Amino acid sequence: MHFMQSLQAAWAGNNSLVCVGLDPEPAKFPAHLKDRADAVFEFVSAIVDATADLVCAYKPQIAHFAALRAEDTLERLIAHIHVKHPGIPVILDAKRGDIGSTAQHYVTEAFERYGADAVTLNPYLGRDSIQPFLDRADKGVILLCHTSNPGAADLQDLDVGGKPLYQHVARLIAQEWNTHGNCALVTGATWPEQLAQVRALIGDIPLLVPGIGAQGGDVEAVVRNGRTAAGSGLMINSSRAILYAGNGTDFTQAARNATIELRDTINLFR
Repeated sequence: MHFMQSLQAAWAGNNSLVCVGLDPEPAKFPAHLKDRADAVFEFVSAIVDATADLVCAYKPQIAHFAALRAEDTLERLIAHIHVKHPGIPVILDAKRGDIGSTAQHYVTEAFERYGADAVTLNPYLGRDSIQPFLDRADKGVILLCHTSNPGAADLQDLDVGGKPLYQHVARLIAQEWNTHGNCALVTGATWPEQLAQVRALIGDIPLLVPGIGAQGGDVEAVVRNGRTAAGSGLMINSSRAILYAGNGTDFTQAARNATIELRDTINLFR
């Protein structure tokens, strides 16, 4: 199924705008998992199985797996999600961006090797670096626009012809790059004013919103500034607050409870 169709179905079917970031850190795993040979897969797949009816997407972060030499675990995890929870899209958080010939290999990595439904990308090398991804009309192309980190303003807010650079990026993607309707943008929860400005520029294009929870983003501000007229259009990401909500043998129930709480809080403001 097309990424956008899967996303819309998950928004409606699970009544949820929650995206769970899958960022394994073995030092934070429950004690009973830490010495197990397959601890990373056991942990993240258990989180998925406990929350799949509550989310609109999962977002595994590739560096968290690669740093552990666990790329094969990432492949197994995405396959597990597709088999056990079909219809829930998987976003590979890789933030790729390179010249066209190299970009084609990154396309193969994201969509053939890992089997992701969408991938995060850095647009600052220009359209030719993104075109191989745009050509995959069935896959999601999620482009950095105004990120959640404190240094985002260093470059993204620079004045370019009377408008900040991130607004040029948003307009360019919405008006010129989104020819297959498979684009989305990353806009951080920690910048609600900029989030509202991006929404005004791009219409109903989906937004992936990191920065809730540990980074201090406010749920109400995100929903009020980022939702579409239909009350959706958002993938509000939470990673640590859900993954490490509990550290005992009941960690999956704790993760489920945290996901329910976030989903319900978001839905109050939709």
